[in-house]
Amino acid sequence: MKLSKEVKTGIVTLIAIAVVVWGFNFLNGNDIFKKSRYIYAIYDKTDGLIDASPVYVSGVKVGQVHKSTLIKRDNKYKVLVTFILSEDIKIPKDSKAKLVSVDLLGSKAIDLQFSNSTIYINTGDTILADYEDDLKTAVDKRIAPLQKKAESLISSIDSVMQVVQEVLNANVRQGLVASFESIKTTLFSLQHAASGIDTLVTTQKSKVSMILSKVESLAANLEKNNDKITNVLNNFSSISDSLAKSNIKTTIEHANLAIAQVNVLLDGINNGKGTIGKLVKNDSIYNNLNRASNDLDLLLIDLREHPKRYVSVSMFGGKDKSKPKK
Repeated sequence: MKLSKEVKTGIVTLIAIAVVVWGFNFLNGNDIFKKSRYIYAIYDKTDGLIDASPVYVSGVKVGQVHKSTLIKRDNKYKVLVTFILSEDIKIPKDSKAKLVSVDLLGSKAIDLQFSNSTIYINTGDTILADYEDDLKTAVDKRIAPLQKKAESLISSIDSVMQVVQEVLNANVRQGLVASFESIKTTLFSLQHAASGIDTLVTTQKSKVSMILSKVESLAANLEKNNDKITNVLNNFSSISDSLAKSNIKTTIEHANLAIAQVNVLLDGINNGKGTIGKLVKNDSIYNNLNRASNDLDLLLIDLREHPKRYVSVSMFGGKDKSKPKK
């Protein structure tokens, strides 16, 4: 049976249309000859998410976005996103379809994040929607703490500058200038003193050298007589040990007793008690002794002038008849 040209042309046209449809779907990620599953997620917004955006699991593409539909719930518009899963994977219940960015241009994709549930969803079920922070939100989160710290730092700097302005008033500045002048004068005085010390050291260098030589000689002598000095120190140590061992306390007690007795004796003398006290306090003995001394002196004078009155030594038995002087 021969086919007419019209039938052949129609068959070729149908085949071409089928190839075009299949190629279009293949280029969009849809394989019409492969069984696919549909799942859904509801988002508040899907900025940058378009039809045919990929769906990933752990970085591997397992499907794509089929379409996005605007719906209204609770008087708010939301976006119902339909996913086509080309891979035969089991999605646990309570898993999330996270809207993520895939490049810096804002292109979006869906990242399926599985839960630990052992119950799996079926075709046509709706899973939870989740969002990844966009670049602006992420930058804001990074910059917000830095901005807060910067504001705090600026506030602290402002407070410090106010304090500095209050402290560094005209009087304080004048005081600082006077202080610097005083420091300058002090440094000049120190420089002058250092110059004087340098001159003194230069002029007295020979004397300083002599003194150092004598000190060195003294040190040498001390080193040579080290043994003798040691013996002297040992002797002092022995003397101190002997004094420590001697009964100094008893000796001091005896001395105190003797001093007390002497004090009693002196008190008696001062009070005129006893022979010595009477001699000290009564002047009659002194007067008597004084008169006796004067009489003895007169007697000796008379004896010297007229010895014959008291001693008669004469060969003829003569006698001096003169009268004694008063």
